Amino acid sequence: MTHSTSTSTASTYVPDRGKSTGVTAVSPGGGPRRPVLRRVRDWFAAFVFTVPALALFGMLVLLPMGYAFYISFFNWGGFGSPTDSVGFDNYTRLFQDPVFLGDLWRGVLLVAFSLVLQLPFALAMAVLLNQRLRGRAVYRMLFFAPYILSEVITGVLFSMIFAPGDGLADKVLGAVGLDGLGGLWFAGQNTVLPTLFLVMTWKYFGFHMMLYLAGLQGIPAELHEAARIDGAGGWQRFRHVTLPLLAPTLRISVFLSVIGAIQLFDLVWVISAGGPDHHSETMVISMFQYGFKRYQMGYASAISVAMFLISLVFALAYQRFVLRRDTEGAITTMRANR
Repeated sequence: MTHSTSTSTASTYVPDRGKSTGVTAVSPGGGPRRPVLRRVRDWFAAFVFTVPALALFGMLVLLPMGYAFYISFFNWGGFGSPTDSVGFDNYTRLFQDPVFLGDLWRGVLLVAFSLVLQLPFALAMAVLLNQRLRGRAVYRMLFFAPYILSEVITGVLFSMIFAPGDGLADKVLGAVGLDGLGGLWFAGQNTVLPTLFLVMTWKYFGFHMMLYLAGLQGIPAELHEAARIDGAGGWQRFRHVTLPLLAPTLRISVFLSVIGAIQLFDLVWVISAGGPDHHSETMVISMFQYGFKRYQMGYASAISVAMFLISLVFALAYQRFVLRRDTEGAITTMRANR
């Protein structure tokens, strides 16, 4: 009978039985410790390879962000050097601007619509196309195809489809005797946001569907088979097997959906440019309008800083409270593979 010998928490040296004079360093975790020179060499190589990326990141990301934060304290039209300092007036104006407050509300609505309608629809389609279904590869390609179209092409296409009176949507509704359901679509204050969300769903649900399909194919079929043998029905297998194992993919999908809704610009700009009367405007549209249409660069920079802070707070909170377990699992796996 053998007994395992516990290692102390401090670094120790154990004799190398294969060599008469050599010793091997043992780390507190029990594994061999890398020589100091090798560790220094690894750190130096990592430093050399990351310096170009860090330099580009600083020049193309950090420097523009810092400059935007700087000019947010000026009343500046974009010409010459900013000299008219206004302190925090641009930030005070944000909380009194009904357009910006409306942008915040519309952002919340788009996020809510995405979480309640778009993502469940994508999940349902992924579960359906994960079954043995004739022609499922074709269906997957067709549903994913809208995502590879550019936002500009999508916007122009749906601007023609939902054109009031002459658009394809109104003509189809009229042909089946549902003329009353036709309307202004993107031109109506009450219809522009739902119609815009419909286009967003058509454009982006295929991306989330493919994410879910990748997650579903990583679930071992033996688990479903075992649950089926135990008498679990389809809903019970989905509720107690599929959903828990798909949770990491769902969390990433929600994160991407929220960040995408906050940064939404191209599609809205091509379709409605934020109209009518700001009813489809987003924070990015407002920033563009104030900066490049009204030449109020200082206020536009304040909007960009506010949008950055909203995204940063959400990302950090999501990382801390939702993605923490997934990140810890990834780090543990990475360390185990070293």
